[in-house]
Amino acid sequence: MSIAATASIVPQTFADRLRPVALSPAMYNVLLVIGGSLLMAITAQIAIPMWPVSITGQTFAVLLIGALLGSKRGALAMMLYAAEGTVGLPVFSGFSGGLLRPSAGYIIGFIAAAFIVGLLAERGWDRRIWTTALAMTIGTFTVFLFGVPWLWAFAQFFASAEAAALLPQDLSAALWSGFVIFLPGGVLKITLAMVLLPLGWRMLGKR
Repeated sequence: MSIAATASIVPQTFADRLRPVALSPAMYNVLLVIGGSLLMAITAQIAIPMWPVSITGQTFAVLLIGALLGSKRGALAMMLYAAEGTVGLPVFSGFSGGLLRPSAGYIIGFIAAAFIVGLLAERGWDRRIWTTALAMTIGTFTVFLFGVPWLWAFAQFFASAEAAALLPQDLSAALWSGFVIFLPGGVLKITLAMVLLPLGWRMLGKR
């Protein structure tokens, strides 16, 4: 089998299937990346304020963005979002900006999670319920893999004395406040994704 024939059987992402013929691939990709970053900015404001890390709709959004856009565009959308906040645009939770914060690790984790989930979606994992659930679980844990260590490091090395007193002082406390309390919401988000994504593919197939 030729390389071209092999490439042609690689599953497309949802976004690939929906590209309007009037748009060039380059313009479509730019719009998708910008749109992904805007969606993250919006879902950052759907939040339950907590300290040190608020509960937001962003984990769900990054899973969907990775699955719908694919690895490269999904990761670029997250990089653009992180860059917007880093330069001070009010795109983070509570309409805030600046990356030196307890939640910075999660924001970096969004980039890795979008890439990984997108890579799995490009291989067709988002078309069946259980492979979707596995991809979403891997993506969710990727976010926490970056978020929890940074939460602990921020308290140890970067926070002021007053702020550090309110932050987890050891890894077990960081695991509790930066991971365990988010598990119920994470399960709900994974469940929603494992229903919506395969259903979307079925509807697209009928269309």
